[in-house]
Amino acid sequence: MTDIIPNNEPHIVRVKDFKIDADYAAWLSEIKRRYHSAQIKAAVKVNTEKLAFNWSVGRDLVMRKAEETWGSGVVEQLSLDLQEAFPHDRGFSTTNLWAMKKWYLFFSSSDAIEKLHQLGGELQQVNIQRIIKLHQVGGEIDFPLVLGLVPWRHQVNITTKCKSVDEAVFYLQECILGGWSRQTLDNSLKANLYKTQGKAISNFPEYLPEAQSRMAQEITKDNYDFGFVTVPADYKEEQLEAALEQNITRFLLELGTGFAFVGRQKELIVGGRTRRIDMLFYHIQLKAYVVVELKVKPFDPAYAGKLNYYVNAVDELLKGADDNPTIGLLICSDKDETDVRWAFKGIQTPMGVASYDNVQIASPSNLLPSAEELQARVRLVEEELNKFND
Repeated sequence: MTDIIPNNEPHIVRVKDFKIDADYAAWLSEIKRRYHSAQIKAAVKVNTEKLAFNWSVGRDLVMRKAEETWGSGVVEQLSLDLQEAFPHDRGFSTTNLWAMKKWYLFFSSSDAIEKLHQLGGELQQVNIQRIIKLHQVGGEIDFPLVLGLVPWRHQVNITTKCKSVDEAVFYLQECILGGWSRQTLDNSLKANLYKTQGKAISNFPEYLPEAQSRMAQEITKDNYDFGFVTVPADYKEEQLEAALEQNITRFLLELGTGFAFVGRQKELIVGGRTRRIDMLFYHIQLKAYVVVELKVKPFDPAYAGKLNYYVNAVDELLKGADDNPTIGLLICSDKDETDVRWAFKGIQTPMGVASYDNVQIASPSNLLPSAEELQARVRLVEEELNKFND
């Protein structure tokens, strides 16, 4: 019988008779990909099983009418018994058991189950392959497996702070697509992202197919919170752009799931004349470029024409055959809906208008002049002294 290991004697492993080539590199890459995929699937499976268990406990507390049957202290007693039975396991506190019951009640209604089924279907359409068929956990109510894609503590926060199933499903979807940490979720809940997301004034329904229009509307907000940037009191557009670029990770989070930054002040030369696009993004789920124009003043109808030009330019020069139509997003200091709607008339490129607020104004002591500004000030003083001496 041939040994599987060629040499059983103690030895130092050395690579012998090996020559790397493209096939080996491709094979190694494929093994790494499969292992990474297996890690993800294993983590999702473990999380799903734990959440299915929590669902079943919450269901039992409801369906067995535990408090009526065994008294108001049944949850406290159950917590003590489970902690004694499983001393090394976490998650059997009284608070956690009450959270299981609340979670089950929140998502077990027919309306909630239907919305979770819809979310699962939508996620499959955007290639979230981890969604698989629902399975039984005990007989009465199926466990919606889409819930298994979001960590337990995230879901406790969602059911505690959301006032409706629609709002909760919105945050579940964002957690899944964006891979949100609990801190990101908490920040979004505090900012009431559900109320602001998808509310930009737009002409998307008129000039995009229904599915793209719906997604384009969902990824744009009525108002953006720029509280993470600091600018001078009399800041200009380029200063706001620079501050956003310096905080691009936070800006991408504020824009929402799926945005990838392409560049700032992208140069466009037509007829020998140079123009620059403020900021250019690509939206992965929408499969489209997004032209973002920033204005530090309230909306003006002339802004719509300029944005229209840039959207058309990106469509002509950058959009690939597999890309969807480019959309434009104008973010200005304020806007009036009637003003925007009238400005949109006659424009057939898809675009939206939003506002921003909460920029931080730097105190004068924090705004040190640059070397160039200092030199200019010195020259000005020297000129004044020369005039005086003359």
